[in-house]
Amino acid sequence: MYKYVIKRLLALIPVILGVIFIIYLILYLTPGDAVTTILGVNYTEEAAERVREELGLNQPFLVQFGTYVLNLCRLDFGNSYITGLPVIEQIAARFPATFILVFVSMALCTILSLPVGVQSAVKPNSFFSNFTSALSMIGIALPTFWLGLMLILWFSVGLGWLPSTGSLSVKGLILPSITLCASFMAGTMRTTRSSMLEALNQDYIRTAKAKGVAHKDVINKHALKNALLPVITVIGMNVGSQLGGSVLTETVFAFPGLGRLLMDGINTRDTPTVLGALVVMALCIGLCNLLVDIIFAFVDPRIKSQYSKGR
Repeated sequence: MYKYVIKRLLALIPVILGVIFIIYLILYLTPGDAVTTILGVNYTEEAAERVREELGLNQPFLVQFGTYVLNLCRLDFGNSYITGLPVIEQIAARFPATFILVFVSMALCTILSLPVGVQSAVKPNSFFSNFTSALSMIGIALPTFWLGLMLILWFSVGLGWLPSTGSLSVKGLILPSITLCASFMAGTMRTTRSSMLEALNQDYIRTAKAKGVAHKDVINKHALKNALLPVITVIGMNVGSQLGGSVLTETVFAFPGLGRLLMDGINTRDTPTVLGALVVMALCIGLCNLLVDIIFAFVDPRIKSQYSKGR
């Protein structure tokens, strides 16, 4: 099994490098001058040349990119154009908040969507199944920023039950977590339902029923185990999507996380901060995909057989 893990880990390296290259290229081609961001509008040409020399902005693009990658290997993300502080320190201060938000959101998404999806598949023509299917379509269609604003109006402004700004307190996490997990919960619910419906129509399910296996065991031990494979993939993809979705959620709720840092960097044209935040998000998404592949290796017996000893 370790051969499979090493293979997937090695395959992740060129993917991450490619993503970093694309991000760096986009920011390189984005209009704007770092000199103006650092020195302001009124600056002398001598001061501008000195700043470009210090930052290496007078070097060719590939040289700048290579230097940046080498610095990344030393965990050097550069310094912010606005604050002058190391970007890695700002990311380290903001990342735990985003991690907690995404973790709580994923926990809500998984805990709520899996039982609902399974139950709606067990009774596909019931009122519960039709109601949850319609509800999931609405959840997928709702824009994240609109839902966040509506929740603030209802529960903060109208009822006064919860704070309008997000924080790491229990009350401060409720509205951002619900906003972030709503659409992903709907997608996971639909995937679980369709996967369970497909599993329940397989021959081995009919064989288990014919042998007199209890209905509960047929659902939990036979159908659900095989139906979880595509659901695991969707959950793993949701983690990466939620990191991207956290940008809007953290902006709406003024949540002190990595997404808010990214938006502040974009608004102030702080290129090192923007680049560092995007690179960290890309690394997290890549690691989440790697974790999903490793989980697949332990869950799917076909992968186990491919990398078993003697093969």
